[in-house]
Amino acid sequence: MSPHSLVQALYVFVLAGFVGFLVITRVPSLLHTPLMSATNAISAISLVGSLVAAGSGRSHAATLLGFVAVTSATINVVGGFLITDRMLKMFRRKPAGKPEAKGPGR
Repeated sequence: MSPHSLVQALYVFVLAGFVGFLVITRVPSLLHTPLMSATNAISAISLVGSLVAAGSGRSHAATLLGFVAVTSATINVVGGFLITDRMLKMFRRKPAGKPEAKGPGR
């Protein structure tokens, strides 16, 4: 990789990180769970890309960075689905047959 293309890749990386940070910090908490579901799909696409990078066999560094990317993307996807599932459980109705306990005095 030439020094010019390395600087260009770093520029794109830093710019994407900055824009991503600004977009995420301006999302209201009410919209966080639906957006997390959508970003899980995007993370799954990055997981496929990192699998390609890890399996390309170009160099040991590319394989190592691909492995780190696969691990990070997998943790992101699984964690996102777990959090989304937990948030959706909050909106499920309780079964009609079981009364709720009111506390110590009942």
